[in-house]
Amino acid sequence: MTVVDTHARLLTGIVRTPRDRHYLMCPPAHFEVAYAINPWMDVANLVDVDRARQQWEVLRDTYLRLGHRVDLIDPLPGQPDMVFAANGALVIGGRAYGAMFRFPERAAEGGAYAAWLSAQGYRVHEPRRTNEGEGDFLALGSMILAGTGFRTSLEAHIELAEALDRPVVSLELVDPRFYHLDVAIAVLDDGNGTAPADIAYFPGAFSRHSRRTLRDLFPDALLCSEEDARVLGLNAVSDGHHVVLPAAATSLAASLRRRGYTPVPVVLDEFLKAGGSVKCCTMEMHR
Repeated sequence: MTVVDTHARLLTGIVRTPRDRHYLMCPPAHFEVAYAINPWMDVANLVDVDRARQQWEVLRDTYLRLGHRVDLIDPLPGQPDMVFAANGALVIGGRAYGAMFRFPERAAEGGAYAAWLSAQGYRVHEPRRTNEGEGDFLALGSMILAGTGFRTSLEAHIELAEALDRPVVSLELVDPRFYHLDVAIAVLDDGNGTAPADIAYFPGAFSRHSRRTLRDLFPDALLCSEEDARVLGLNAVSDGHHVVLPAAATSLAASLRRRGYTPVPVVLDEFLKAGGSVKCCTMEMHR
C-alpha cells in the first residue's frame, strides 16, 4: 500500500516555511513497559533502557538542531509513561487545559505536568473530565481536533472549548491500535503561517461519520496507508516545513517530500513497545 492524497494529486504552489516552536519533553529515566493499557504494550517485551535514552536524546537534539526551544520536566519515579509528554496537557497561549488520565497507572502525571506549567506562569484549567492532553487534542489555527472513543471523553471536548475558548471538532476513534488522535492524525501545517492548515491521517482509525467530517474539513489531506500507520508514522511533529517522523514510515516520508515538506526520520522503536513515538514524546507550547 502507498500513501496518496485525497484527490490523487499533489498540492502545488505552496511554499513550506518553518516556524520556531517551543516544546516540552520528559527524559525517559524511568521508562519501561510495566503494565499493558493499550494493544502495543506487552510486559514481556523488555525495553532496552540505554537504547531508549539514546533515541530520546536524538529526538531532543533534532529539535534543537532545527532551531526550536526544548524545555524539560523532571520525571517522577514510578511513572514510566511520563516520557510521553504530549499527554500531559494542551497549551495554547498563556493557558493550559490539564490532563485527567483514564488509567490509574498514569494518574500522577496529570498533577506533575500541571504543577510544572503553573510554575512557568501558565494559567492551568484543572480538568473534571477524562482527557489525555495532546494525545487527543491537536491544535490548528482555526480549531482544535479532539479525539474520543478510548481515552478522552466527549464531555472533555466541551470542557476544553470553554477552558481555552476555541472551537472544537470531535472525531471518533474506532480502532484500538490507534487509541489516541495523535497516532491517527499528523498536523503538517497548523495554518498559523502563510500556508493553509494541512493534515495527514489514516481513515481506518475513524468512524464513518468522522471520516466524513475530515473529508469535508480537509479535502486535500494526505491519506496515510495502514502500513505506515502501523509503525506510528502519523505520530509526527511538524514545524510547517520539517516533519520529524518515525524512520520506518518510508512511504509517508516520500509523500511528504512530494508535498513540499522535508521529512526528518528518527528511530524510536523502543518507545513503540509502549505505543508511542515522536509526537507522544513532545508537548508543544502553542503560541
